[in-house]
Amino acid sequence: MIKGIDLFAGAGGTTEGATEAGVDIIWAANHNPLAVEFHEKNHPNTIHSCQDLHQADWSEVPKHDILFASPCCQGHSRAAGRAKRTKKADKSRSTAWAIVSCLEAHETQIAVIENVYDFLKWNLFEPWKMAMERLGYSMSINKVNAADHGVPQNRERIFIIASRSANPLTIKLKKQQHISARSFIDLNFDDHEWDLVENRVTATQNRVRNGRTLFGETFLDAAYGSELGGRSLDKPIGAITTINKHSLVHGRYIRPITISEAAKAQSFPNTYIGV
Repeated sequence: MIKGIDLFAGAGGTTEGATEAGVDIIWAANHNPLAVEFHEKNHPNTIHSCQDLHQADWSEVPKHDILFASPCCQGHSRAAGRAKRTKKADKSRSTAWAIVSCLEAHETQIAVIENVYDFLKWNLFEPWKMAMERLGYSMSINKVNAADHGVPQNRERIFIIASRSANPLTIKLKKQQHISARSFIDLNFDDHEWDLVENRVTATQNRVRNGRTLFGETFLDAAYGSELGGRSLDKPIGAITTINKHSLVHGRYIRPITISEAAKAQSFPNTYIGV
């Protein structure tokens, strides 16, 4: 079986997908103790490391065939706004260099690196790319929207395939019909705790007002900085982030989507511990 490692593994989305595809994820790392805890509960046979990968000792990582990595994207994302110009954002962006260090140490045959589109606009992207190429990797940049591939979430990302091959390897996926947010949002009013829209901040009230005009009484609110109105339940939900930005609006009432709903939006199975 192909053996893989998962850098910046979070609660295990990449590991879960790789496992379903037949890859044995033998080592996974993340800096967040809670994320590592749930990753370990769901993947007990994987070796786990809770650490800042800037400080990783790559000699402790077992031999593997493929590396998966999703370095911090917050410092690149347009949604970060002014926060992109901070030392915290600089440190976030620099996590991508951990991939170079790991590949230098292990000479892994192939790496799959996921990030937001704006990763390509990073001031140090070209030096980062050059470092990867100096290590002997050919690279392809593939733009993928999860909504096009059976996931009820509009999540646009790049997947960089780095391979120790003469020519780059590319992703070719057949697009599927979109799945709506209605497929996983629980519309039962009585099973949830609701708040009145009028109790929310002005920006939320304005979005909800605009959303009612477009979608009626029941729709999704998304608290993104650029969002001015609601989103239809008949389309995929927007990108799920570490901080929940999505709420369900029903008439005068509003509630955040649940952990279970967010997990289903990311195609985690119902059996996943923590869902």
